[in-house]
Amino acid sequence: MDVQIHTDEELEQSLLLSDLFGDVFPKMKVFKDKLANEGEERGIIGPRDVDIIWERHILNSAAIVPFIESSTDGDRFKTVADLGSGGGFPGIVVAACLPDHEVTLIEPMERRAEWLHECVDELELNNVIVLRARAEECIQQLKHDKGAHPFAVVTCRAVAPMTKLSGWTLPLLKHGGQLIALKGRSAPAEVRKAAKEIQKHGGRNPQVLEAPIAEGFEPTHVVIVDKK
Repeated sequence: MDVQIHTDEELEQSLLLSDLFGDVFPKMKVFKDKLANEGEERGIIGPRDVDIIWERHILNSAAIVPFIESSTDGDRFKTVADLGSGGGFPGIVVAACLPDHEVTLIEPMERRAEWLHECVDELELNNVIVLRARAEECIQQLKHDKGAHPFAVVTCRAVAPMTKLSGWTLPLLKHGGQLIALKGRSAPAEVRKAAKEIQKHGGRNPQVLEAPIAEGFEPTHVVIVDKK
């Protein structure tokens, strides 16, 4: 099946972006322009992505937002951790779209953590913490720091296969929390292969769901795993 790629120029000439993002669109435009102007040079995006940032990165990230919103509905503390946040996908997009959620961007690389700090400042996001750390360090902090609290949701995009991701994410979740990971077409096979690891780290009921983006766009997928 041939998939049409929508360029940034085409999308910005349409009403689709403002319809999808509503009041959040101005912040997303700042984010997109920063990625277009600095992203390739700073190693945040590849050269092939420069003209398709909206579709490849921002809209793809936004597809996870309804799943997070549904997961935290009714929670008093709407806490989200984006593991391996990198350029801010999906964490920056999630934080902008869900201002009532507290979003922690976990990123071990110094230059990417610096980028994330800049994005938070330039988008004026008041609900974000940037944490320069590895998953293992965050897990150890939860075990030993009585003041640290597990998250309602952990999310990630293009970080690792589920066999590794299970051990990095599930220990960060509270009981009843959810891992909600953006994944590609290989998601069902990844979940089957990781069944033992998911169970080992307290996960249950793994699901692969289609995540719509917009009419005319190929949907992406999310893997959702409940924490016991």
